[in-house]
Amino acid sequence: MHVPAPSTMSETPVVIIVEDDTRVRKSLRSLLRSAGLQSIEYGSASDLLDQSLPAAERCLICDIRLPNLNGFDLKAALEQRGECVPVVFITAHGDIPMSVRAMKGGAVDFLEKPFRNQELLDAVTEALAADRRRRESVTRLRDLHARLEALSPREREVLKGVGAGRLNKQIASDLGLSEITVKLYRANLMRKMKARSFAELIRIIQTIETSAGPDHTRV
Repeated sequence: MHVPAPSTMSETPVVIIVEDDTRVRKSLRSLLRSAGLQSIEYGSASDLLDQSLPAAERCLICDIRLPNLNGFDLKAALEQRGECVPVVFITAHGDIPMSVRAMKGGAVDFLEKPFRNQELLDAVTEALAADRRRRESVTRLRDLHARLEALSPREREVLKGVGAGRLNKQIASDLGLSEITVKLYRANLMRKMKARSFAELIRIIQTIETSAGPDHTRV
């Protein structure tokens, strides 16, 4: 197994290869290296599942037909662990139902061997870009929720009223406050939420509400 130095791996994208054919793994490693990409290689799905995935931006090149646990099962196992890894499936024995299952399951691409080098590099580039977008989205959401948590209880109440489309005087009536006080709370929450306009504040509220789950607080 080829494993790059940890310090380098944490700073650069990593392509995880799961392929039981040693010659194919070697060929993929050489191709990726020629494109300036780091790789980690495993001969089976079980070998990968026994390890922690790199924290760096990453994607997975996975043969569908693997011993014991196939590529589809590996993808499902990673998802059950909460690991979001864009997948490029490769196979020497593909058919239409298999390709449909792969793409419906969220694979970035499905390539039949022998594939052109550029086809694989294009698929890997797309997969790494997808992982980058996901990470940026996660970072953005964490930042928005941190801003939300910084609001006082009263500011949260005013924000909820704003999100519901209530006017300042209506929010004031709802909360038993003066309209001037509501305007002050609204100005404070705009600053804390880093919203430069009312429209941007509404977009932030919608983003938070859309992403709200067990680990996130609603407005």
